[in-house]
Amino acid sequence: MTTRPETPARDIRRAALQLGFAAVGFSSPAPRPQAAEHYRQMLEEGRNAEMAYLERGLAGRLEPDLLLPGVKTIVSLAISYHTPSRPKSTASRIARYARIADYHRVVRERAEALLEKIEQILGRRPESYIAIDSAPLLEKEHAEQGGIGRTGKNTLLIVPSAGSHVFLAELLIDESISEERPPLPNPCGSCSICIDACPTGALIAPGKLDATRCISYLTVELKREFTVEESVMIGSMLFGCDACGEHCPHNQRPLITADPAFTPKTELLELPPEEILKLTRSEFKRLFGGTPIWRIGLKRLKRNASAVLANLEREVPEPLHPN
Repeated sequence: MTTRPETPARDIRRAALQLGFAAVGFSSPAPRPQAAEHYRQMLEEGRNAEMAYLERGLAGRLEPDLLLPGVKTIVSLAISYHTPSRPKSTASRIARYARIADYHRVVRERAEALLEKIEQILGRRPESYIAIDSAPLLEKEHAEQGGIGRTGKNTLLIVPSAGSHVFLAELLIDESISEERPPLPNPCGSCSICIDACPTGALIAPGKLDATRCISYLTVELKREFTVEESVMIGSMLFGCDACGEHCPHNQRPLITADPAFTPKTELLELPPEEILKLTRSEFKRLFGGTPIWRIGLKRLKRNASAVLANLEREVPEPLHPN
């Protein structure tokens, strides 16, 4: 297959930006050796906590050909979800990304639209696979390879002008597309604000996250009941945590999304934890159906709410969330 190194990349980038993506990049399917080693080290040290799926998907993360046989290029995409409004009431107890409609559907629709544009640009519809964080893929590694961002000390991908309040997606295609782009500088330098801002010490070193101490992991991924220590660690957070991202200097003046799909749901911004304990299944579906919170179910949300109320009663310090 003939490689077209410049024009397709430029045209695809233009199409992606028109569809609302903040950044697009192109990389080879193979992750860099240091990225693979970093991932293996995380597993060996048990920093994935009880997320066994991270280990089960190891082969696919290191060999994207298992997701799409014959893949030649990974098109990495980032879309901003940062909104300008300051949260009201109890909103800071819900992570930014969870205050809106489920991003998987929205981002997939945009990725599918871009795939149609790529078909027009290439003159054929390439074999493809769309990945939106649920597929076993080292997405931050491919985003770095493609030049759309660099991973910060808080382990989040930092995209120039957009910060880390972005959703990532990847298009695996069987067409070779390359592009020369200058490497991005280290976004952090000597800054360690995110590490200092983490209320539980989950950022144990620059670029190293211990999930067993991460509020996002505890409130979203952990399926069992909390231990006493875990219950205290979540502080006032009902779902997720933004502490390390909200304090990052790159998120102080990020790209503001004008996409109505990412408008925060008002009812989520005003719902106190004591009301969550009273929710019926039908009320839970009405309020949280179609949002990222729906995936953990009512039982686990009530588990979180019970812990939050207990922490508020014992005056456990709240995570520092400037926004």
